[in-house]
Amino acid sequence: MWFKNLQLYRLLDEQSPDFDQLIDALETQRFQPVGESQARRVGWAPPAGRNGEQLAHEIRGQRLLTLQRQERLLPPAVIRETLEQRVEAQTAQQGYPPGRREKQVLKERIIEELLPRAFTRTTRTDLWWDSERRLIGVNAASAKRAEEALDLLRESLGSLKVIPLAPQTPAGRTMTGWLSDAATRPAGLTLGDQIELRAKGDDGVLRARHIDPDGDEVRVALEMGRQASRLALDIDEQMSLVLQEDMMLRSIRFADAVVGEVDEFEHDDPVMKMETEFVLMAQVLGHSVERLLEWLGGEAQAVPATP
Repeated sequence: MWFKNLQLYRLLDEQSPDFDQLIDALETQRFQPVGESQARRVGWAPPAGRNGEQLAHEIRGQRLLTLQRQERLLPPAVIRETLEQRVEAQTAQQGYPPGRREKQVLKERIIEELLPRAFTRTTRTDLWWDSERRLIGVNAASAKRAEEALDLLRESLGSLKVIPLAPQTPAGRTMTGWLSDAATRPAGLTLGDQIELRAKGDDGVLRARHIDPDGDEVRVALEMGRQASRLALDIDEQMSLVLQEDMMLRSIRFADAVVGEVDEFEHDDPVMKMETEFVLMAQVLGHSVERLLEWLGGEAQAVPATP
C-alpha cells in the first residue's frame, strides 16, 4: 500500500461528490477483462484486490481508488516478422510487391489474428484523494500513467478540474538555494545524498548518488552555474523522497516509526489492515506536501474553477 512515486494535482472543483456518489460513479467504469479482439482495457478495481469488492475506501476524508489496466502483449518484432513473410508470399504470388496501403491492411489483419493468442499483462495504479486538502496524488512513475487515471476519473464523474500542483517559486531554484547556502534550509528539512544538477546550456546533466550535498564537488558545480533538478530530501523524519523540479516525488520511503504504527493495530482482516496502512500513509503525505509547499514559498495561484 505504501506509495513509491507521486504525481500531485490540485483539485479546482469547490464541491466534491460525497462518498456514495463517488462509488456510484466508479461503478459505471468497473474494470472488465480485455476481449479476444481488444488490445487494452482500463477500469476501476477494488483497492483491496481479491479481498474486497468495494471500488473505493474513505477514512477521515482520505479516499483510495485503484485503476486496473489489462493489455495484450503483442511484440512489434512478431508483427514485423509475420508481415515480412506475408509480403514475400504475396509478392511471389502476384509478381510484384504490395503497395503501402496493402501492407497496412496486411498489418491490421495480422494484429487481428494474433491478438486472441497473445498473453495479457495486468497492472494497477493507486490514486489518493485528500478531500479536505483538495489534493489528488497518483502513485505513478510517469505523468502519462497519472493522466490515464485522471482521465478515467473524469469520465466516471463527468467532470474533474485539476491542475498539476505547482509552487510559487520554481522548485529547482529553491533546491539550488538549499544546496548553495545551508542557512536557507528550513527546520525539519534534511538533504539526502542523491543529486541531479542541470547545466543551463548543452553541457548535460550531472547525476550523483551517495554524495555529500555540502561537499566540494557539488559546490564547484553550483559555482559553474548548474541548477538543481532533483534532490533527495527527508521531511520531519517522517518520510524521505527525491524531489524533481516539476514537483514529482520519486523514491518515497516512509520512516520505520511510521510504518511500525501499523503493527500497533491487530487486524486479522486484510481489508482493515490495508485501510490502516492507507490512512497512516495519507496523513504523512498530506503533512509532507504542505511542508514542501511552505518551504517552496507557497502554492502558485490556481485558476478558479468555472462555475
